[in-house]
Parts: sequence; C-alpha cells; structure tokens
Amino acid sequence: MNVLLINGSPHKHGCTYTALSEVAGRLEEHGIAANIVHIGAKAIRGCIACGRCQATGLCVFDDDPVNECIGLLKQADGFIVGSPVYYAAPNGGLCAFLDRLFFMKSAPYAYKPAAAVVSCRRGGASAAFDRLNKYFTISCMPVVSSQYWNSVHGNTPEEVRQDAEGLQIMRTLADNMAWLLKCIDVAKGSVPYPVREPWTPTNFIR
Repeated sequence: MNVLLINGSPHKHGCTYTALSEVAGRLEEHGIAANIVHIGAKAIRGCIACGRCQATGLCVFDDDPVNECIGLLKQADGFIVGSPVYYAAPNGGLCAFLDRLFFMKSAPYAYKPAAAVVSCRRGGASAAFDRLNKYFTISCMPVVSSQYWNSVHGNTPEEVRQDAEGLQIMRTLADNMAWLLKCIDVAKGSVPYPVREPWTPTNFIR
C-alpha cells in the first residue's frame, strides 16, 4: 500500500513539509509507503475548463507536475494534501494544481481515503482546511480525520517541531489513514464498492 502526499508549499523543506514528514514517518511504521511530492515554486496554470481532459484523462498543459501526479494518484491507495495558510486559504498555486488534478478526472480517485493538512503561523487554518476538503467530498473520497483539525503552527520548521499537539495530530492522522487502508484491503473481494447512480445534473435556470 502507498499514500501520495502533496507538499503544496513553495518551500520544499518548510513548515508544511515538516508536518507531512511526521505523517509519512508514522505511515511507514505501519508498513505503508509514503511518497511526498513537492509542487515547486514555479507558476502553475489555472484550469481553463477546455474539457480536453475528458477524452485524454490528462491536462492539456504539461509544463508542471499536474499530469505526473494524476498518474501517481491513480496508483496510490491514499492521498494527503498539505498547504501553508495564505489569508485564511491554501496556497493559490496549490489550488490551481488541485483544480486541474480533479476537474473531469476524479472518477479513478473514488473511495481512496484522503486528508488535508495545513500549516499556519497563527490563524486561518480552519478556513484553509475546509477549502481543501472540498476536493475530496465532491469525489467520493472518504475523508480521514484525526483527534483535532489537521493543522500545525509555527513560522519556521523549528517552531513547528515545538508544536507538540500539532505533531501528535499528524501522527494520529497517519494511524487513522493506515487503519482505514488496511480495513479496505481486508474488505476487498467480500465487500463491493457502492454502485453509483447515474449523475443527475440539476440546473436552476430554465
């Protein structure tokens, strides 16, 4: 089993990475491989809703990590997204990345357990956390919880390492992710996935 973790911070080894590393370390203690992918600090294009990905399964733009991560997420058993908090929201580059990762491509992600992790200096964590969870709840992905909302506090990695409760939340999240992945693995072959009804899009302007 393996979990894909996205580091949505422009800083490769900053506060967000520190939180994700705590999760990854505990996952590996459970025998689950953890792959942390950094989206980088270069500009990431926003989705232009061209719809071409509906036919190909890939984004028309191929100059950033989105298409690589589409393949990685299809192969992963679980998914965790980490982001710094900017103005009570996730990093804008990460949101552009996730819009393109999910738009018209989320069917293969269904029933993969997912979670969001946010890192802030002081405030705005809950709003950013809520924004990230929207990607999962629209895609039939079970949301993995912890003992508190998944956030760490600090302005540097060293400060984050002093957030004892925050790091404990990360470890509990990893424990719960590992437990759910193992439950799903045991259920394979005996408990089928839900049968999805055909989508019924309903618009309110006639």
